[in-house]
Order: sequence, then structure tokens, then C-alpha cells
Amino acid sequence: MNKSQMIEALEDAKTTHLNEMKKIEDAIDGKHIENPTTLAKTECECGLWFYGNEVELKRVLGAQLFERLDQNHENWHKDYLDLYNIFFKEEKKVGFFSKVLGKNKIDPMEIDKAKLYFAQLQKNTDELVHISDSALRRLSALSESKFN
Repeated sequence: MNKSQMIEALEDAKTTHLNEMKKIEDAIDGKHIENPTTLAKTECECGLWFYGNEVELKRVLGAQLFERLDQNHENWHKDYLDLYNIFFKEEKKVGFFSKVLGKNKIDPMEIDKAKLYFAQLQKNTDELVHISDSALRRLSALSESKFN
């Protein structure tokens, strides 16, 4: 991966997580979400790229910055679990009559909890964006010769 490809891929990974936050916000607003984010940090779009290029990323970013990104990404998925359990875990168990009668709505108390969880996830997302921006600055400052 050359320098511009890596910068673009990291920008895309950052954007992907921002889009995931929008999906969660839509779920809180009562919209149906077709593709909820996966719980596994290695299986989301960002994780597939990040862990699929782990060796090269560690080499160009340095182990410390890579670990900060990795830890924050893992924390994001841990925090997301609470929201996933509210909005998506039981989704497949909703029966026909519940759908027809509108009984598949989420309890307002659960929505209030989700808003609190979302606020924590937003803090985590802000930190993930901040660390990603640091990584982007580092990548931009490196010579093209540091890349494959």
C-alpha cells in the first residue's frame, strides 16, 4: 500500500465509524436499521482494513500509535455492545402480530438508557477521530519511501 492509499484507507475507516454513529442515532430516533454494526472489532469495515494491514500499520505509524488506535477501537465496540443489545439483539424474535400491531417498539426507559450509552460512545468516537487525525498527520509527514 503506498502513502496515498494508506491515507485514503484511514480516512475511509474514520468516516465509516462516523457513519456507524449516524446509524445508531437513527435507531434511537426510531428508524429501522438494516445492517447493524458487527460487535467484533475485527469484522467491521474499519477493523477488516485495520487488522488486515496490522504489520504495515505498526511499521509506519509506530507501535505506540497503533496500540492507541487499537485500544480505542476495541473500547468503541465494547461500549457499542450496550446499544446493540437494546436495538438489535432481540430484533429477530419479533413475531408477525407484534409487527402488525406495532408491539415491537422499544420501551421508553430503554431509549433513555440508549441515549446515555450513545453519549459515552460519542466520547469514544471523538477520541477515535482525534487519534485517527494524529495518525493521518504522521502518515502525511512520512516520506513515500517508508511505504511499500
